[in-house]
Amino acid sequence: MAELLSFTIPAGSEKTLFVWELNPGPGPESLKHSLFTVFSQFGLLYSVRVFPNAPGATPGFYAIIKFYSARDACSAQKACDQKQLFQNSPVKVRLCTRRKMHQYPIHPLNSFKCQELANYYLGFNGWSKRIITLQKLSDFKVKENTSPIKSSARQSLKYFCALEVVLPAYSCRSPGAGIAEDYLEQLEGPLEFILKRKKTQKLAIQKALSDAFQKLLMVVLGK
Repeated sequence: MAELLSFTIPAGSEKTLFVWELNPGPGPESLKHSLFTVFSQFGLLYSVRVFPNAPGATPGFYAIIKFYSARDACSAQKACDQKQLFQNSPVKVRLCTRRKMHQYPIHPLNSFKCQELANYYLGFNGWSKRIITLQKLSDFKVKENTSPIKSSARQSLKYFCALEVVLPAYSCRSPGAGIAEDYLEQLEGPLEFILKRKKTQKLAIQKALSDAFQKLLMVVLGK
């Protein structure tokens, strides 16, 4: 069965696993690494979060694991439930309880997560980006204090980026646009200006890249 994947933060109980009865011995960071190692074998993970059990409960931890694919989450649940995995006692793994009639908000992935998802399903050579323009929008002074005794101003650095994501194997191009802004304080010198300019340009490109990926849907066929 085919599954549609978008470049948005995974939402819905069918993509989220609840893992509990994790031993208290390892710390949360060690548990997070172990969980990621095990569950990433079933598919690309969006996040792994580890929490201590509630006060008064048996000492230990539980985890919330989000997949991009509901099919991968289901496979992981069936394979890992009641298994020891990386500890001496078995863990319990369940799909999170579905909330009836609950509408999950849709949030776009940031550019790093978009690239990670594209690389996983399309391959590192399966897509590319082409910057069409990276343009400075402003070069004006923004006054912060209009007092005649003491006044200061800062320069606005605002850049606009337009690009497209290209999928050559599918003859597909997806346009995206992004704007980023920062400010250069009056006392900052040429080096700070160069660093902030590069940072603002990079952020504009990242926003445009994320915007381009939002217009794409991937159809993942069953194994």
